[in-house]
Amino acid sequence: MTARLPVRKTYKLFVGGAFVRSESGRYDSKEGFNVPRGSRKDVRDAVGAGRKASGPWAARTSYNRGQILYRCAEALESRAADFHVPRSELDASIDVLVHYAGWTDKLQPVLGGINPVAAPFLSFSLPEPTGVVGILAPDSPPLLGLVAELAPVLAAGNTAVCVLSDEQPLPGLDLAEVLGIADVPGGVVNLLSGRRAELAPVLAGHHALNAVVDVSGDAELGAEIDRLASESVTRVRHARPTTSYEEAVRDPLSRLEAVTELKTAWHPVGA
Repeated sequence: MTARLPVRKTYKLFVGGAFVRSESGRYDSKEGFNVPRGSRKDVRDAVGAGRKASGPWAARTSYNRGQILYRCAEALESRAADFHVPRSELDASIDVLVHYAGWTDKLQPVLGGINPVAAPFLSFSLPEPTGVVGILAPDSPPLLGLVAELAPVLAAGNTAVCVLSDEQPLPGLDLAEVLGIADVPGGVVNLLSGRRAELAPVLAGHHALNAVVDVSGDAELGAEIDRLASESVTRVRHARPTTSYEEAVRDPLSRLEAVTELKTAWHPVGA
């Protein structure tokens, strides 16, 4: 009896809830696997998918979004053996998802409120998601560095287009399989592997993007992102890579406020 050949895993991009090959057909060799090298077209497709999913995702109740984030943590726990990262990094990623799942129904009472005014009006503010958020993940840690930025983006009701680690994209691509079984609607999270220097400027300059979270640690690229984002008045948050659970939850409001808009309404009261 001849020995069977193992079926090697074929990594793909995660766009619109589907596992797709790069439009360019190009691949890079990473950690013994062929990893799709995303193109400009892939970025545009991902932003389009995020824009299409943005309205329905924001319209879901905060309780339901929290349930889905918690389900992501459950699914990541169940697939722990498939991730080739230190167990401490995996555990921290799971705990971050649980933490931000608990924030979904806290945003309105914490960020919103009634504003005192010296007039016969009632003024109140409500937090709303900013829309489609681009995330430039750090090279290390590849999983926690991504999840620490993705979780608050989703908790606030936004959709995400993520450019994964240049050096270690496999944990990010494996995360796509977790999202696929965690009730995350198609297009809410889009994961792109490739070369950050090629993909980031296209993402930051896209007219349909509402915010960018840059954790790449590349100062030159960061300056280019600022320039491109300024042309379309796109929010930008630069941050250092998160290396522990404690760092991810130390100041959650700064992460949530960066991807949240406040809508203020005025209503007359009295005679």
